[in-house]
Amino acid sequence: MIDHVVTSGTFSLDGGTWDVDNNVWIVGGEREVLVVDAAHDAEKIAAAVGDRRVVAVVCTHAHDDHVNQAPALADRFGAPILLNPAEAPLWELTHPDRKPDAELSDGDVLTAGGVTLRVLATPGHSPGSSCLYAPDLGTVFTGDTLFQGGPGATGRSFSSFDTIIESIKGKLLTLPGDTTVRTGHGDSTSIGAELPHLEEWITRGH
Repeated sequence: MIDHVVTSGTFSLDGGTWDVDNNVWIVGGEREVLVVDAAHDAEKIAAAVGDRRVVAVVCTHAHDDHVNQAPALADRFGAPILLNPAEAPLWELTHPDRKPDAELSDGDVLTAGGVTLRVLATPGHSPGSSCLYAPDLGTVFTGDTLFQGGPGATGRSFSSFDTIIESIKGKLLTLPGDTTVRTGHGDSTSIGAELPHLEEWITRGH
């Protein structure tokens, strides 16, 4: 079961601030779920969770628009915050007085409500960006690593274009082509649909 909430707010980094809409994904079953990327509106996310137990608040990366409500949701539901430790410099910009509760590492397996998600380390958009692959659902949650039309942005601090391309080639393009890509912003796509776009990006080297 996948529930989807769109929340609105801002993203700030390197002295700039932008208005953004974020996808928040709630994954699991009728009794327990994982919340992926607790963005902007804790009340709206909590309403979508309802009376289910939150196993964890999982952060694909630590840009402020993806983690600004993580502590509020974690405290409300008594759930741990999970984040790759390489994201610490970005996390601390938003939550200097609060640390994540546990680390996300490549190959980790998370479960909630009978759904299994495998953690794929996909650095590039940020140092510790992670994707979550749910093979039984035919879905990968990519945060800001892969969007409809190409890779996530790499023009700001802590990001690398070469690294994101290697991550996508090594970790995402190896998934079945019909895998649904559920992104951090905007519309969903599929691995197969993105192959031509990504080949263009790789060829252009931009």
